[in-house]
Amino acid sequence: MPPKSLYVRYMETPRREADYKPVAERITNYREFRLSLSLAEIAEQANRCMTCGIPFCHNAGCPLGNPIPETNQLIAEGRIKEACGLLHIHDNFPEFTGRLCPALCEASCVHVLNEESVTIRQLELETTELGWQNGWIKPQPAAAKTGKRVAVIGSGPAGLAAAQQLVRAGHEVIVYERADLPGGILRYGIPDFKLEKNIIDRRLDQLCAEGIRFECGVSVGIDIAPQYLRRLFDAVILTGGAMEPRDLAVPNRDAAGIHFAMDYLIAANKSIKSAGQPPVISASGKKVIILGGGDTGADCLGTAIRQGAVSVKQFEIMPKPPENNGGTASPARAVWPRWAQILRTGTSHKEGGERRWSVSTKRFLQQKGVLTGLECAEVDWQGGKPVEKSGSGFTEEADLVLLALGFIHPKHDELLNQFGVELDGRGNVKVDPQTMMTSQPGIFAAGDMQSGASLVVRCIQGGRLAAYNADKFLTGYSDLLAVPPL
Repeated sequence: MPPKSLYVRYMETPRREADYKPVAERITNYREFRLSLSLAEIAEQANRCMTCGIPFCHNAGCPLGNPIPETNQLIAEGRIKEACGLLHIHDNFPEFTGRLCPALCEASCVHVLNEESVTIRQLELETTELGWQNGWIKPQPAAAKTGKRVAVIGSGPAGLAAAQQLVRAGHEVIVYERADLPGGILRYGIPDFKLEKNIIDRRLDQLCAEGIRFECGVSVGIDIAPQYLRRLFDAVILTGGAMEPRDLAVPNRDAAGIHFAMDYLIAANKSIKSAGQPPVISASGKKVIILGGGDTGADCLGTAIRQGAVSVKQFEIMPKPPENNGGTASPARAVWPRWAQILRTGTSHKEGGERRWSVSTKRFLQQKGVLTGLECAEVDWQGGKPVEKSGSGFTEEADLVLLALGFIHPKHDELLNQFGVELDGRGNVKVDPQTMMTSQPGIFAAGDMQSGASLVVRCIQGGRLAAYNADKFLTGYSDLLAVPPL
């Protein structure tokens, strides 16, 4: 047995996550409701890290290659400022990943083999917030300019990461965004209760101070020609996201009251931004059904509850994942250090609503063109395909249906058509995996537009990788740090 001090440190200190405000209080507004840990609690949780000789959290879990054991060691020693600096070497926006990433690193933590993982994401977030509070996070303008100009199209996490890397390398960077403000999906696709927009704005202030210029309300391909950008800039990075939603082709799909989830979330966020102007799509006083069991569906759930829905139900066609009860037979342990498909219950699910799995929607019900409900059936999965269970049909009343079925690829609109970039078999922008360059020389792509809908941490990774290769294309070499996909 190891010395008692180590045993206590690794095995007897339980995992402790931050508490949340009571449900009854938080659903009355859209403010973030996470409560912070004390410095002593942060250090105690960081001390649970075993600083493994082979840190799977770092090399198998985190797409950004964050030096997690080293960061945790600094936190445990009370060297928070150094830990904050170390985090920022690999992750441009740890306050985003600390809030939104599903924590692939924690799934790879060695503690999963016996108990609960280290609270890596929580430690990352607490450290970064302390960095902001203490003024440790400052603009880092380039010491010298290269004379090269780069256009970044799209200001989501991939675009912002690429832009910051390139401006720090000394290039002039202009970011074009079709919305009225920068942030992409972070601003209009993520509810405020998960990411308040002042969190984005303070980071944008840093980016602007470093020299990035944002041109908002500009749709490239409509307001400005791609051919013009190619003459004006030495390189272009496409980071417009994967915004073509997956639809549901069943009878009466055109009934009024059926909306894509992202349209609903964007409307809700714009309503909050405009100081309470009623959203164009609202769940107030309605019976809501969300089709799709992922994070976007959960965001719709939390938003609908706050808007005053009469009821909210979330249907998922896939079977219910197994619960992770720990021990040697746990699903997470069985696939460690990979990401386990286990039941995950988010904060929105704890606020209300009902979840059902293995449910297929057969048709929408309507009267005079207006949605009244759904006709559904339970399914069994056989050979990877859903098979309707005999006699399992049922109907549900609904005034509002939100389709949270994921995204299939970027929009094939004027932007991609006029740039003339080649697409892959899934309809995403095709790139050389070594250089992130598209079929057009000097045009790179990153984030969901290139990979398909993914995670915020992978978008940041893609943006950094595209920036590294664009920098190398422009100057012949690059000192920027980037981690290629595993």
